[in-house]
Parts: sequence; C-alpha cells; structure tokens
Amino acid sequence: WFRRQRKQQEESMSDNVRLPSLSTFPRLLMHHAQVRPNHPATREKDMGIWQTWTWSQVAEEVRAMACGLAELGFKRGDNLAIIGDNRPRLYWAMCAAQCLGGVPVPLYQDAVAAEMVFVLQDAGIKFAIVEDQEQVDKLLENKSQCPDLLHILYDDPRGLRHYNQSFLHGLDEVQEMGRIHNRNHPEFLDGEIEQGRQDDVAVMLYTSGTTGKPKGVCQTHGAFIAAAQSGCEFDKLGPDDNILSYLPMAWVGDHLFSFAQATYAGFTINCPESGDTVMTDMREIGPSYYFAPPRVFENLLTQVMIRMEDAGALKRNMFHYFMDVARRCGAEILDGKPVSGGDRLFYALGNLLVYGPLRNVLGMSRIRVAYTAGAAIGPDLFRFYRSIGVNLKQLYGATETCAAVCLQPDGQIKFDTVGPPAPGVEVKIDDSGEVLVRGAVMLKEYYKRPDATAESIDAQGYFHTGDAGFFDEDGHLKIIDRAKDVGKLANGAMFAPNYIENKLKFFSHIKEAVAFGDRKDEVCAFINIDMGAVGNWAERRNIAYSGYTDLALKTEVHELIRDCVEQANAELAHDAMLSDSQVHRFLILHKELDPDDDELTRTRKVRRGFIGEKYGVLIDALYSGKASQFIETEVKFEDGRKGKVSADLRIVEAKTFPPQSAKKAA
Repeated sequence: WFRRQRKQQEESMSDNVRLPSLSTFPRLLMHHAQVRPNHPATREKDMGIWQTWTWSQVAEEVRAMACGLAELGFKRGDNLAIIGDNRPRLYWAMCAAQCLGGVPVPLYQDAVAAEMVFVLQDAGIKFAIVEDQEQVDKLLENKSQCPDLLHILYDDPRGLRHYNQSFLHGLDEVQEMGRIHNRNHPEFLDGEIEQGRQDDVAVMLYTSGTTGKPKGVCQTHGAFIAAAQSGCEFDKLGPDDNILSYLPMAWVGDHLFSFAQATYAGFTINCPESGDTVMTDMREIGPSYYFAPPRVFENLLTQVMIRMEDAGALKRNMFHYFMDVARRCGAEILDGKPVSGGDRLFYALGNLLVYGPLRNVLGMSRIRVAYTAGAAIGPDLFRFYRSIGVNLKQLYGATETCAAVCLQPDGQIKFDTVGPPAPGVEVKIDDSGEVLVRGAVMLKEYYKRPDATAESIDAQGYFHTGDAGFFDEDGHLKIIDRAKDVGKLANGAMFAPNYIENKLKFFSHIKEAVAFGDRKDEVCAFINIDMGAVGNWAERRNIAYSGYTDLALKTEVHELIRDCVEQANAELAHDAMLSDSQVHRFLILHKELDPDDDELTRTRKVRRGFIGEKYGVLIDALYSGKASQFIETEVKFEDGRKGKVSADLRIVEAKTFPPQSAKKAA
C-alpha cells in the first residue's frame, strides 16, 4: 500500500511543474489553476464547518486581492506586513504581493505591539494585512512611530464596525475594488506576473533575535522553489497530500511547508479554526504530511502521559507493557529492518490495542511523512514517535537556508543525527567545528545589512550557520549545539547545554530547562515545570496549590523533578562525550520563562545570555553551595500591565553517576 500510494503521487505530479518558466510562486499558482482547477488548494474550519477553495478559486481570490492592492497604490518593491493566525486570505496575501513584485513580511501574531515596531520601521512597511481587531489595535498603537504605514487591511471585521480611520480597509472591500480593476484592466496583473524573475525577493523573514535585534532575511523565489522542489521530490509529495497549517506564518518552517511546498507540489493546506482546536481539527483532517517543532511533539507526549496516569490500572499497565515492546523493536519495524517473529507478533498486537488508537487520538493515523525542526529533538522523544509507527524525521536548516540543509532518507534514520545534505546542498565543517552551507537555497542578503551579509557568507559562498557539528561514518550530520553555546567544563570536558536540556525536557513534568556549566566545575540547571502535567500529578495526590509559583515550591514537586534529573544523569553517564555534564544541582524557577518577558524568542528558543544576566543571583546561588535563594522578578501581563513575582527558591542536589561504557549507537 505504501509503495502504491507513492507511485500514484509520483504519477500525479505534473512534469510541467519543473519547467523553467514556472520560476516564481505566482506563475506556479496560475499553473495549478490551469492544470488542476477543481483540486482543493486551501481549507479552513470556520464556525465548526470546513470551507474549501480549489486552485482556480484561490487564483481568482489572489487576482482580486493583488488588483485591489494595486488600486490602493501598492507597487513593485513595496513590503507588505502580514500579521495573524493561519488564515487562507493571509496566505493568499503573500502571493498577491508577489504578483505585483512586492515582498510579503510576515510578523509573529503573538508579539506585543512594542515588539512589532522594529520590524515595521526596519522594513519600511507601507501596507499591512492583518487578521482581526486585536492586530489592528496593535498597529494603531504603533502608528505614530511608523509614519510610512499608509494602509491597514483586515480580514475579520468583527469588532471594527465603529473604527472610522480612512486608512483602514476590509479585505472584502479591497477585493471588490480589485475585481473592478481587473475588469477594466484585464491584462494588468498578467503583465505584472510576467515581469517577475526567480532572483526577485519572494519573502522577508525576520530572524528570532536570540543575540540582538532581528535581521530581515531576503529569500528569492528561486531559493524557496529549489528548497520546495528538493523536499517534495525527496519524499514523493504530490497534489494528493495535505498538511495542517497551524504554526506561525512568520516562521521559516511554516513558509516552506505551508506555502512554498504546497504551491510547488499542489497539495492542500488546512487552516484550523483556532489554536485551541488544533488537535480536534487535525483528527478530522487526518493529514498525510505533518510538521512541528520539538516543543509540539513534547507537549503531545505530555498530554498522552497525563491521560495514561488518569486511566485505570488495566489500561495503564497495558500501555506501559506495549510501549516497552515498541521501544524494543518499533523503530526497526518502521525502517524495514530484521526483527524476530515474536517481537513482530507482540508489536502487531500492540498496534491493535495501543499504537493505532494512540495515533488516532494524536491525529496521526494517515501520516506518511512527519518532520521536526527548529531545535534539536531529544533522541528519546524521537524514538517514542517512530516506535509507535509515526514516520517522524528530522530536517536541519535555518531561516537563511529556507529551512532545508539536511534531510533524513526513509530507512536511514538515526536518532542522534539530522541526515545527509539535501540534494543540491553542500555542507562542510570548518576547523572550528562550525557547520557551513552552500547551495541554491541560501539567502540573497540581510535587508539593509550589507555588514551582516558579508559576515555570514564567506568568500567561497558558504553561509556560516553558527551551529557546531560533525559528520559520522555514514555521512550523516550530527548537530551538537549552537557553536557560541558549546563550551568546556573546568576539567576540559565538552559542555553542550542544549543537548542536556533536551534530555531533561523529554520528561513530561519538565517544560523548559536551562543548563549552565561553561568553565565551571559542574553543571547546574534551572527548571520550568509543566503546569498541566505536574498539576495533574499533584491533584491525584491531593496536594493543594494556588498557581504555578505555589506548585513549584512544593517539596513533593522538588522530589519529582529530582527523580527526572537523576534519570537524565544516568543516561548521560553512558555518553562518552558528555558524561561529565551530569546535573549536580538545580532549582525550579518561580515563574515560567516567557517570550513577553524577553526570556524566550517567539519560536520559544532560550535567550541564554539574557537569562544569565537576569537571573545571575540564582546562578551564583547554585554554584556557591546555598540551600536556597530569594528572588523578586518583574513580569509583563497580556494586557500590558506589569507586576512582580517573588519566592524563596530551594536549591536541590541531584545524584550523579560514574561514566559508563558508551551505549551502542541507535
């Protein structure tokens, strides 16, 4: 069945999609509108009902939007801000801007108003298309600081009836203007599309800014089409595939999977009703293709473990028994490797009773290919999903490389690597251990930052990723950590904080971890508990608590987390390179690390330097042998107010283990 499906999808992909004339995304869109006009291109769940637009309908919607923008004065070279959740008209707005030779600039929809100012100013935004009243209000708050912003267009009119600013326009109104414009000038848009070239900038995606101000990464049509073509041919993706589009549109991963690959291959994107309904909507759609960063897979596993703890003894014991079977042979069965007849029989029984129902609950019953990227995924988390029959693979990339550098081929999956270089991409390791990349997928430039462009791309044309890694004996790349974060302990042993943090975050009770140890005698860590998992654990033990801070201070919770840390230490003891990086002391933070408090990026990457400065008193306490430390921290609330959270944090000693002989590689 697997092979038959792939053959059908290969046959269904039109050879025309590879023609040189289809060198921009608007041309690809018009191609699909001609070749598969009635094939579903976009779906959205609205008021509990799935709405569908075919490729021909999407082409007409984009035409109306592009002509409407032109009527308002949008022209070649202008940048268009796009802000909101995953909505069909926001995806269409990207292509509408490209039709006119403009550049879409998606912003993170959960960013507070003040965070948006830098991008709006840096990109010289004149036009913005936003989802709803919330995003309109943010732009109105920033309008005085962004004098170039001339027009704000909105998708959802609810709550905006009494907004009478002349520069505010509903998308319905703009598209109607566009339809009139198109009737009066029927050849206008086709002429604009014809002017587009593959080396034109197709999108500007801003970096997460872990070490400073974000930079606008200018990616061309040619670069993203090359990345899309490489991935689609690698995994045999075609029009019959479909994906759930729920990740931030400003993230390079979503742009590759939900825009570039969908527009290249002609498959269907599905927009959920809201962030709260993603799991329900995913079960209804049953995507064949799925993409999520590690934190999403971590959260899903946490929810599974919570439900198992609430289940009866029979179900709980059956789950743990068959999960032991899955860990023993599930990944090998998925890869087609030899497994004993007994294990195959027990796995088949487990698939009937546990793995199949579990995949169904997760909405993964029909997934043919699933990818994770954006951060390193813990090997244990990776093995869990593959062991239950989900073809989860890692890809490695960056915003500057269209998220496509390395891909894992089916049957050659390793839990601790990201696979060999993708077709058409060159990867090498320099003398310092940094990963360098060269190929068609590279950025054109950083917007208005020739200094940063020259610093990132060397004379040979290699992009310096900032990641440390090495190739194993099979030519698969293994990423250790960010090069700037890799350090050494006082005894000279390697210290890779992200690797340690991923070990800790595999446990469902730990949501976030930050490890310290560079030039220190030992490793210590901050821990954020997972409120849902630990709260559920506490309630079943009749442990009363009033909120996150109160729960984090409970003695029982410290013992629970100590057990997790010690299990992680036991595993690290078997790692030849990092056995000295076991966590000796830890504390549970009194608040959750939050992007609004600048502790995480909008893609939830730890701002390690900022945290080190902000919580320096806690780091000093960890290394000075104190049993506790008082701290008071300012926090920002969603409505813009500020407050303070204080607590006397207990510092906990964790058991460490002598180094063991290295485990056999997966």
